Amino acid sequence: MERQTRGVELLRSDPKKAIIRLSLPMMTAMAVQTLYNLVDTIWVSGIGPEALAGVGLFFPIFMVMLALAGGVAVGANSLISRKIGEKNKHEADKAASCAIALVLILGVTASVAGSLFTKPILRLTGASDQTLELAMDYANVLLVSITLLMFNNVVNGILRGEGDTKRAMYAITLGAILNMFLDPLFIYTFRLGVKGAAIATVISIALSSSMMFNWLFIKSNTYVSVSFKKLKGMGGTVLEILRVGVPTSFAQIIIFTSTFILNVFIVKAGGDLGVAVFTSTWRIINFGTIPMLGIAAAVTSVTGAAFGERNAIKLRSAYLFAIKFGLVVGLCVTAVVFAFASKIALLFTFSQNSRVMFNDLVKALKILSFFIPTFPFGMFTSAMFQGIGHGFKSLVVSILRTIVMHVLFSYLFVFVFGLGLNGVWLGILTGNIVAEAITFLWGLSVTVRLKLLFSEKLKEAESI
Repeated sequence: MERQTRGVELLRSDPKKAIIRLSLPMMTAMAVQTLYNLVDTIWVSGIGPEALAGVGLFFPIFMVMLALAGGVAVGANSLISRKIGEKNKHEADKAASCAIALVLILGVTASVAGSLFTKPILRLTGASDQTLELAMDYANVLLVSITLLMFNNVVNGILRGEGDTKRAMYAITLGAILNMFLDPLFIYTFRLGVKGAAIATVISIALSSSMMFNWLFIKSNTYVSVSFKKLKGMGGTVLEILRVGVPTSFAQIIIFTSTFILNVFIVKAGGDLGVAVFTSTWRIINFGTIPMLGIAAAVTSVTGAAFGERNAIKLRSAYLFAIKFGLVVGLCVTAVVFAFASKIALLFTFSQNSRVMFNDLVKALKILSFFIPTFPFGMFTSAMFQGIGHGFKSLVVSILRTIVMHVLFSYLFVFVFGLGLNGVWLGILTGNIVAEAITFLWGLSVTVRLKLLFSEKLKEAESI
């Protein structure tokens, strides 16, 4: 018998209401999590630019590893929400169970591979020996604990898939807040430096994961019922998860591969100081895009449920409403970041060692603040593609935006036009504007085709 929850009822209700109700908890959770990332960066910046650059160098590799879990999470999210739309709880249960099994395998594999290959990869950036050593101090702690972090990511995706964004919010928020308090303790009081920042992260994620484990396996009060007994005959379910998950993982890997390439450009244009500026600026921009990420999570779940219902009108309504909502929020955030760029820069330059990057940081913030309102057009289109199970389209969107446009324009502005660090910032912005426009037009055409497809299938069913 199907267990009814508020999240499931919401997914089957008015799409605009569902977007708002599901977005708000995820906005809160992601805002707190990104605030932690920001605070973490501020604490690390107090050690000096080399430490900040070390964390920045490892960050893309770390996120590539988490992208593997992120792909499974989005694949499970998409499949669970589609099965909810179809009112097929048994298949939703199988999706959740398979996702947990997959992420445990991925975690062990990533931990071993990361331990072997991280240092050689970081050497390719050309960073100084001191920065490289600090990067490895930070990396070694996280690599040992990567399975735990991946588990956390996937369970969060399962909760989002069943419309339970409130509990996803509780777990993320608690872990992030704890992390903010543990950072100064381990970094400065225990004098562990960047290694202390990594230890604080692991402890916080462990607490968050224990909450999720309790909901899924002990209380068992979620919509889905997770059981490894349900893994029998799981081949089809695994393929469905991977059909969305693999392209999503590759899309996220491409994003962070692009960041790695941009770091190479930045080292050439501004050395370790340039990497520190980019690391700080990108944390602020990521914080500014938090509302978009919260809305995108809702778009995947709501459009997935609408697709399961074969309701193209509901699907298109959710998609377009989300973009309008995100655009308004993005413009407001851009205005704040641009107006207070110099004040924000002070957060990262409070120590004598870090003051040298103040002017470059202000310039970067002002240029890249305009990245934020362009973000919804591509991000929400990608989220809609994931929701309807078209993972490959989401991958194409990421390739277009990052590898093709961001890298291409940044290369031109830095190495052809000789604009230095500002060329990287202008390249990212210009590339994003071009890519988002193309992506949005593609998204609109897909919703039109789905409407025609569902109408034809309905006519066929009525004629039988």
